[in-house]
Amino acid sequence: MSTHLRWLVFIGLLVVFCGYVVAPAAWKGVTPDAEICEVYRRDPTISTAGVRCDENVVLDLNNDGTPDFTLRISQNLGLDLVGGLRVLLRADIDTQAYAPEDLQSAMRETANNINRRVNGLGLTEATIQQQGTNLLLVELPGVRDREQAVSTIQQTALLEFVDFAGLGAVTLDYEGRSILTTEQLALAQQRGTGVDDVLLQRQRDPSGNPFSTVFTGAILARASALLAPIQQGGLPVWHIAFEIKPEFQEAFANYTSSRTGEPMAIVLDGEVISAPTIRQALSDGGIITGDFDEDSAKRLALQLQSGALPIPLTVEGADEVGATLGQVSVERSIRAGLIGVFVVLTFMVVYYRVPGAAADLALIVFVLINLALFKLIPVTVTLPAITGFLISIGTAVDGNILIFERIKEELRAGKDLQAALDAGFHRAWTSIRDSNLSTIIIGLILFFFGQTPGASIVSGFAITLILGLFVNLFTAVIVTRTFLYLFAHLGRQTLATRQWLMGI
Repeated sequence: MSTHLRWLVFIGLLVVFCGYVVAPAAWKGVTPDAEICEVYRRDPTISTAGVRCDENVVLDLNNDGTPDFTLRISQNLGLDLVGGLRVLLRADIDTQAYAPEDLQSAMRETANNINRRVNGLGLTEATIQQQGTNLLLVELPGVRDREQAVSTIQQTALLEFVDFAGLGAVTLDYEGRSILTTEQLALAQQRGTGVDDVLLQRQRDPSGNPFSTVFTGAILARASALLAPIQQGGLPVWHIAFEIKPEFQEAFANYTSSRTGEPMAIVLDGEVISAPTIRQALSDGGIITGDFDEDSAKRLALQLQSGALPIPLTVEGADEVGATLGQVSVERSIRAGLIGVFVVLTFMVVYYRVPGAAADLALIVFVLINLALFKLIPVTVTLPAITGFLISIGTAVDGNILIFERIKEELRAGKDLQAALDAGFHRAWTSIRDSNLSTIIIGLILFFFGQTPGASIVSGFAITLILGLFVNLFTAVIVTRTFLYLFAHLGRQTLATRQWLMGI
């Protein structure tokens, strides 16, 4: 019983934590005055004594004024629930100068660049759709500042060549991560926005300083992926060839000659996409080698080309839109979900009695954990995301039903209560595990499909479904088991003599 008591204490602490995270912002003292918070966001030097603009939990353990730990809590709502901004962009290029496949690749890479831009606004489920050959429709949920959004979307991709000299073996640890550079700080100062949270979260060099930007994408004339005649194991390999503009060739040659044998990072929008080693002094261009296949080489070449020669974007129109579902539709959807949960809770108690009560408590814990995760990750809540969450509730109940039916079979076979509980949870586990994992695999497929521009609502549905299934593996087995064993310990004699309380 001591093991179950320890689990009970853990579950209690988890419920308190999740309850705090899920609680409305107003209960935590967050000011409803968005204008004050916007002024502070743009100029952190302004005193905001007594004003709390977010739900974050910040700990300064040594009282030095610098947070030692920050737990970020935020609730993101989708365009269908809160509305936002819809921007139509036109690629200001001569479409006749591109081959059809090159134009599609350029537009696709532009859409990906815009996706990185809007993520910098703190959005996780913006919708980007290509319309025709050279138009992009961007929908930004929850955005009201038209000028900020448009300027952020229109700005070109920031390509940087960053000095990684001296990092040695730890160079690979930075690939795929976001880093802070001197160029990023300079651009932030030029825009007058200061150093925001996005920049502060990026990694610095081992000494704690921003990495030094040596060149930007302005030095590149062109980049392309080629199947090189270089032999590795008797096979040709892919590499990226790039050319430097004449006016930058002398500076590039001086730098590369002084850094021969050292890595130089290629950084796009703050993310390290490659960190090749400089093998020799370069002047008018060079090649980037690595473990590339055809797709990865062409993707990197497109990213470099995009940074050097970005497609200029012209705003055709930008309109603020209301919630696409409307307030009535949202309220009805939430009401339907609450009714469904209430019916499920009632059914479990009526049909399974004491086990059903344990399952209901576990289901409440399940809901709290999921809602807390939505704010901690955070997940953009749309109607498809809510649907995925409600489906996961049904899956959670299904796991409990498998366990309870197995317990009833063991009791009918003449086993005592303790043996029946042990056998029920043990033998139902494999069925619960396999059914959840198979659904998780489908959810992952949906998630990766939703990564393409324009399909983000599919991704939102998949995320909430997958989260619910993982949480269910914990609540259906651990939480339900803890509550049911607690009930069995407190009412062992009654349950042994009155098996109808166990649903028989």
